[in-house]
Amino acid sequence: MTTVTLVGTRLAEPGEEFVYQGEASGCSDCPFRDQCLNLTQGRRYRITEVRESGQTLDCAVHDTGVRAVEVEPAPIRVNVPTKGAFAGSKAELAGPCPHTECPSHSYCEPQGAEFDTEYRISDVLGEPPHDHCLLDRELTMVEFEAPEDA
Repeated sequence: MTTVTLVGTRLAEPGEEFVYQGEASGCSDCPFRDQCLNLTQGRRYRITEVRESGQTLDCAVHDTGVRAVEVEPAPIRVNVPTKGAFAGSKAELAGPCPHTECPSHSYCEPQGAEFDTEYRISDVLGEPPHDHCLLDRELTMVEFEAPEDA
């Protein structure tokens, strides 16, 4: 399901993804807040279309203004425990990892997914980008389906 919202002009490109962070301090007096603050906080979205007929609107948060775009909930690439990781199954993230220098860290602690929450796996992508997990976890990279209520 697509939704029309406003995003900063630098982000307003089809295919761009972002995690909606909610209201910023500059939003309180904005006349466009209802068009901007209409997504689910903490969810990942993909821009599917930029409304070409729309104009660039002034914004207290985005220095180059905002544009109207269509977005849809986006799937999330993550690392999960290998055991039981197959398309159609449900899985949770393995847990926090302190090793921020690891090439897999952004997949072990991805933006847009929560710990202790089950997600359905839409696709198994294979080996994670790291050579060896520093926490000795057996991990597989998968894609979580976008939540239906996003």
